[in-house]
Amino acid sequence: MARRGARTPFLLQLSLLLLLCPAGTRGCASVAVDSPVVLLGSTVTASCAIRSELCRGLEQGEVRISWMLDNEPVAGTQQRGPGNTEVSNLTLPQFNRTQAKLWCWVEWNGTRQRVGVAEIRAGYPPAKPFNLSCILNLSDYGLTCQWEPGADSHLPTSFELKIARSRAQAVTGCTPHGGRSLCTVPRRLLQLYRQMELWVAASNTLGTAESQHLHIDPMDVAKLDPPALQSIQSIPFQTDCIALAWEMAQSNAHMELQCELRYRAPEDSAWALVPGIVGQAGTTQHCGFLFGTQYHFQMRCRRSSARGYWSEWSTGRNYTTHEKAPTGRLDAWWSTQLDEPGTRMEVQLRWKAPRRREANGRVLGYRVTLSPRRRGRDPPTVCNTTHTQCNFSAPVGTRRVYLSAYNAAGESAATEVVLLERKGQPLARLWAVPGDEHSLQVHWEAPPAPAAAYVLEWQRVPLESGHCSACWQMEHDGATTTALIQDGIEPFQRYNISVYPFYKNTIGVPTHTTAYSKQKAPSYAPKLHLKSISKSEAELCWEPVPVEMQNGFITSYSIFWANSSAEVASATVNPSLSTFVIQGLKPSTLYKVHIMASTAAGGTNSTSLTLVTTVLDDSEIQFLFLSLVLVFILLIVLLICFQKNGRVKQQFWPSVPDPANSSLGKWVPAELQQPPQVPGVREPGLATISTVTVLEKTAGKQPCAWAKETAAEPSGPFPALPYVRQDGGTVQYARVLGTGYKGQQHVPPRLYLRSSSTQPLLPQPSPSPSPSPSPKRYENLWFPGTGAHACPPDGLEEPPATFPLLQGVRIDGTDELHDC
Repeated sequence: MARRGARTPFLLQLSLLLLLCPAGTRGCASVAVDSPVVLLGSTVTASCAIRSELCRGLEQGEVRISWMLDNEPVAGTQQRGPGNTEVSNLTLPQFNRTQAKLWCWVEWNGTRQRVGVAEIRAGYPPAKPFNLSCILNLSDYGLTCQWEPGADSHLPTSFELKIARSRAQAVTGCTPHGGRSLCTVPRRLLQLYRQMELWVAASNTLGTAESQHLHIDPMDVAKLDPPALQSIQSIPFQTDCIALAWEMAQSNAHMELQCELRYRAPEDSAWALVPGIVGQAGTTQHCGFLFGTQYHFQMRCRRSSARGYWSEWSTGRNYTTHEKAPTGRLDAWWSTQLDEPGTRMEVQLRWKAPRRREANGRVLGYRVTLSPRRRGRDPPTVCNTTHTQCNFSAPVGTRRVYLSAYNAAGESAATEVVLLERKGQPLARLWAVPGDEHSLQVHWEAPPAPAAAYVLEWQRVPLESGHCSACWQMEHDGATTTALIQDGIEPFQRYNISVYPFYKNTIGVPTHTTAYSKQKAPSYAPKLHLKSISKSEAELCWEPVPVEMQNGFITSYSIFWANSSAEVASATVNPSLSTFVIQGLKPSTLYKVHIMASTAAGGTNSTSLTLVTTVLDDSEIQFLFLSLVLVFILLIVLLICFQKNGRVKQQFWPSVPDPANSSLGKWVPAELQQPPQVPGVREPGLATISTVTVLEKTAGKQPCAWAKETAAEPSGPFPALPYVRQDGGTVQYARVLGTGYKGQQHVPPRLYLRSSSTQPLLPQPSPSPSPSPSPKRYENLWFPGTGAHACPPDGLEEPPATFPLLQGVRIDGTDELHDC
């Protein structure tokens, strides 16, 4: 089964090959259309007939026919025709393609195959040619004609130029080649000096068309060869006239010609035309030329009948007219100022170069004098320059200077320049608007007094090298109220403009304005700086955009700020300001801020500034600080009050009687009245204190003298006064002076011990016994952490070095006393 299935495609392919072989398709199918070329948009009918007995492989099966227009299937109707044929008819109601192929397909055993084709083209009849014109070339006398073919017909169209001579049948003069719309009729078919009829015939499958018939004499459309210029010269001398000699081409020698002359200077944009030059050859004269000016001349000719074509312009020829001395007045403008001593006047004089008609040649220089030139005597020259300005010094009170220009032919008459003062009435109003990118139109309102002229002065801001420091021009019409300035004007640059009215005996005070010929967005925006910030406000500042980077008038600054939550706000600031306070900010929040500088033509954004608001304002921080200071001061005052107020002291530290003034302090026990023992009998050793009893300080009792010097009076009650008891006897009492401050140093409390025992507290250096020893005082008796010590004996300012120092005294009597 598998092999049988595999053989099926092979057998099918073999059958198709047999069907398509030449022997099998000859006469098998035929496709017919009513017309292979039809009018675009018309109906097309076609039929396809298949004879099964002539198509190998189709003898037994059912034949099905289908249609394809290029690659698009179209439906037809199939029926059985005579002679065992299958016929399919197709109707296309509107054929809108200029060219297409109609295919007939047959289906057999599920496979479709093309068996016939018909090609169809559609279009329109040819359009009528127009604009037929012809030129006769005198070199070979061929008549070249050209035309416009008209609208495209979408079909192959042929053109022929038809000619008909008088009393002769029309013939084809020429046929264009390569799709061109021109051809040349040879001389043998032409009839010169007689009328001929010419037209263009166009034809295609759908029809023919003819252009309008042209009736001409071939010589009337002849294009002559250009003439040749021989010489040019000025005649007579010192006039503005020239004489020009020319000759015609050899091919035109037998014709009467009509010629034209044209000329222009290098500075001119248009040609000046001299018509009506008649003749075969010769010379012509013309006047009105400028002195000392170079001109370029050309000439052309045609037949004098004024019918036909002009020749090409001849080869050009240059000529420079002769010079003469400059004429006319020079426009001058000046400024003056006194020097330091005030004896000389510094003058800056500027003037305009003479116009070309007044220069009469190339100006070689300018001369400035302080007095006019008189016959036989030349005044001293203060300035001789090739430039159009001069700085010189003149005596104070100089009112007039004289300016003249000179060239190779001579010097002009001197122009008198009156140095008038600038104190007259100014203009009522002045403004300027753009003319184009390189000009400004200046307008003003005339002053109350009539002016004789106006001077306009302008300069670029900021001033740059290569540009005139103060361009200027003079308007001589005192009635005008507008002027166009063009010298040095560039787009996106600011210009300061001043206008001075000229009166009869003075010059008016200038009026100023600024303008741009064209504006655009600034080159960059200013950089923001944070000046101050609080929890709800931020003060920003910036440097204004420099004038050369503004590219126009700054109309506003726009400030935008946004927090991390994308809440955006903005404000517009007057361009005259350079600071701005943002209000309504949230405390302890990050913001991003940028500024946009705008002109009438657009805006430019700056980079972003990041800022964070504070938690507290400065006033709140100051209030908090002052509150802490006040609390601290209040505490200090309370402490001082506790120290100075006795009632407060008594309340916290009650008074304790001084045991030194008690009867017990004066009583001597009987055992203390016995003779003292010999010191040597007893082994000397360290005495021990068994008991320390605390007594209250007696009011009015003063400490020893040296203690007064080293310790300040205590600010409160003294520490407890202990009794010290030792094994061999009793130290009757001990006294501790209270702590205090001397300056800023802490003075430790001092403990004084007085003993009434017959046996000394510590071994004495003297062996002789004393029947009634007086109480001794002991110094430097230390308590842990207090640094207390005793006073020296009476009469001593400082304790002697031989006095023993008692250390380690404790209340529980367990510590021993020992020498320091």
